[in-house]
Amino acid sequence: MMRKIVAIKDCMKTFEGDGIPVTRAFPVPEMRENDPFLLFDHFGPINYEPGGATGVPAHPHCGFEAITYLLGGEVEHKDSWGGQAAIETGDIQWMTTGSGLIHSELVTDKFKNSGGVMQGLQIWVNLPQKNKKVKPSYQHIKKNDIPTIDDGNDVLIKVLVGKVKNISSAVQTYSPVSIFDVQFATPSLIDVNIPENQTAMVYVIDGELKFHEDNQIARNGQMIYFDQSSDMINLTSISPNGSYLVLAGEPLNEPVVRYGPFVTNTEGDMKQAMLDYQNGKMGTLS
Repeated sequence: MMRKIVAIKDCMKTFEGDGIPVTRAFPVPEMRENDPFLLFDHFGPINYEPGGATGVPAHPHCGFEAITYLLGGEVEHKDSWGGQAAIETGDIQWMTTGSGLIHSELVTDKFKNSGGVMQGLQIWVNLPQKNKKVKPSYQHIKKNDIPTIDDGNDVLIKVLVGKVKNISSAVQTYSPVSIFDVQFATPSLIDVNIPENQTAMVYVIDGELKFHEDNQIARNGQMIYFDQSSDMINLTSISPNGSYLVLAGEPLNEPVVRYGPFVTNTEGDMKQAMLDYQNGKMGTLS
């Protein structure tokens, strides 16, 4: 028995930073979050001329964890707790914002000078209430250190976060979350196990997925939402090549208060977070 599709939705088109196009699954007016996930953005692709790219200057965050999966380009992360890394094509970063930090995501000098295509995925995962105030931390996993499973039939699974087929990512998380990129080199199919108690979604980075039971097709830039009726989903790629991001996580079932870059559980906590930022408790970034 496979999970059934609840919906296949087009994502909202918008712009962020220095005019980079963004395909956003949520938050949008009809869906603020999909517990435990708070945000899903596919930024780019955008082709920068030499000298044209900038990135995102210093800004604060608190109360959640953020992952960036870079599909193209180079970005340098810096934060007020000492985290620093040059994220290259194929790398992932996992940032625990916890009690609060300030960070920037500027393009590297190399990319700024050369120009090129910038593209990636950014995902926010809520922190459990008991962990909202943890010390901020940063994890950077290079492309070649991401576990990859060859499932046969020209299907590769890149285990970005969590555990797939008994293969685990090095990323440490505060709640059960799995994020993996299923890449097809030919039309094929694969069954993926996801615990029944976890939310499950699939984003089409590239290609087309067909769901025979529902007689539906999902295409580039669409998000597929599944029910929780079983612990298995089927991915049938009908494209010559395909790349599909699977997101699964155990819902926290806790209240969420959001204000821009801050996420808390109560209005009182939000006021405190804003005071902490104004009083410099989230650090500084030169």
